[in-house]
Amino acid sequence: MLNAVSSGLTGLAALLAVLGLMWIAARGARAAGLGRASSRTHQLALEDQIALDTRRRLLLVRCAGRRVLLLTGGASDVVIGWLGDEH
Repeated sequence: MLNAVSSGLTGLAALLAVLGLMWIAARGARAAGLGRASSRTHQLALEDQIALDTRRRLLLVRCAGRRVLLLTGGASDVVIGWLGDEH
């Protein structure tokens, strides 16, 4: 009887240790930028992209509530223009 209780407590302690290590790893990944932070809002985000050819891409980027169209990959990157407010 005592052996079964001891095994149960050992199993519970091992489960709690594994869950604790997973929680610590998740927090570390978020701090390192590998996961999404739940309470943080991003001011800069890539909304969409289109490959025009093997070198050039057309990007739609959201920056502080506004959207900008960028052409990248040629001799120089070009700002096509701002698309206005999202409101």
